[in-house]
Amino acid sequence: MVRLTLLTGSEREAIHAASLEVLEKAGVKVNNRQALELLMDSGCTVDADVVHMPPSLVEESVKKAPASFNLYTREADEAHTVGGDNVIYNPGSAAIFFTDRITGVMRRANARDFKELVRLTDALEHIHAQSTAMVPADVPDQISDLYRLYVILKNSSKPIVTGAFTKEGLTDMKNMLEAVAGGGDQLSGAPRAIFDCCPSSPLMWSDVTCQNLLDCAMHGVPAEIIPAPQMGATSPITIAGTIVEANAEFLSGAVISQLAEPGSPVVYGGSPSVFDMRHCTARLGAVEAVMAACAFAEMGKHYGVPTHGYLGLSDSKTVDAQSSFESGMGILLAAMSRVNVVSGPGMQASENCQSLEKLVIDNELCGTAYRLIDGIQVDKETLATEVISKVGPGGHFLAEKHTRDHHRKERFMPSDVIDRLSPDAWGKAGAKDATQRAREKADKTLREHTPKPLPKDSEERLETVFNAILKRHGINPNQLPTI
Repeated sequence: MVRLTLLTGSEREAIHAASLEVLEKAGVKVNNRQALELLMDSGCTVDADVVHMPPSLVEESVKKAPASFNLYTREADEAHTVGGDNVIYNPGSAAIFFTDRITGVMRRANARDFKELVRLTDALEHIHAQSTAMVPADVPDQISDLYRLYVILKNSSKPIVTGAFTKEGLTDMKNMLEAVAGGGDQLSGAPRAIFDCCPSSPLMWSDVTCQNLLDCAMHGVPAEIIPAPQMGATSPITIAGTIVEANAEFLSGAVISQLAEPGSPVVYGGSPSVFDMRHCTARLGAVEAVMAACAFAEMGKHYGVPTHGYLGLSDSKTVDAQSSFESGMGILLAAMSRVNVVSGPGMQASENCQSLEKLVIDNELCGTAYRLIDGIQVDKETLATEVISKVGPGGHFLAEKHTRDHHRKERFMPSDVIDRLSPDAWGKAGAKDATQRAREKADKTLREHTPKPLPKDSEERLETVFNAILKRHGINPNQLPTI
């Protein structure tokens, strides 16, 4: 079985011990009163909102988190296991720019762009989950987080990776999901979404994010704890030191979550970047960032919890050789590391931009990655000694039943986005590059693909909840973009 490991068992134990030392001595700043009270009641020392956690509490807490959970489609008619060796790709969150596929210009994203990305993602066979992947500029800020969820629920049945921007935003979004699911019990028994909860490196939890984490735990909503250290800026410049800091941040979040509700599902996430000293920019496509994200997942597996990583994205501002190299590296290594939730296909300019052409190409890379981790099956049938003997020296296997039987089992069959024509045939087909072919596929898919409609009763309940939220914020539904 194809698998990548970057850390030995003793190295993982050393990182764990170092993280416990950091949490006990340096501590973590928690800017949320409810969480501080839980932590103080559990034996932590608090000094000016900096919490020093006893190692025993940390180790006891992380053991309470489940090893896996099921993430369901909108109608709960299909489930994906989050945990073990399962790998799920999604476009990642939350870009503010979009590459216009007509002009090729990177510009602020709008609601129409986001709807197109959602509908395209719904059709792509190797992207198994949606993301609230963009922040539309033409939507009021106070509802921009939940508006994105609203668009997905109306335009796709795939499970969702999302997040809230405010304290009340998570509760509103949970209520929207409950409306679609048919009630609170139906949602908690079959979660449709994972919520991102991101600590601020180094070693801080904001009031909003901490409250989101607490609310996820209390409502049975899976929470993805995503440290985002910048190596050399907000974390040590060494990869090992960055892993220690991020690991401490995850563990502190796991403690808060499990104190709020033991057994709450948490995902060990990561969005590490390399701070480029030459340009003062954060680089997520750098090989060191990819290595760190995969190592974060190894630590998550060390603790026996599901894992996540921002991988498959690029620092390039266009769909080019750099884009494919960085994204392909991340997508393949994520699969080989068995990262359970992989966010990033379609993303460029680090985490700041989405591209439909890149998402189409990355979908093919994800399919390739799935084929890679399927490995090589070796048994009597695949060793093929009988057919080799039958064909003999100088023969061919094209007409053999063995070839027909195993062709689609053995081969990943990419779409026409991946060119496998002869040079002459390629020229006659227009001599198009991968970006052109991906643009054509995106256009064709958006014209022809019809997402599964939201059931009428679910839609009515969703509209009631959404309109109540709009009214509370003083927003007229007619002011919102038409989707």
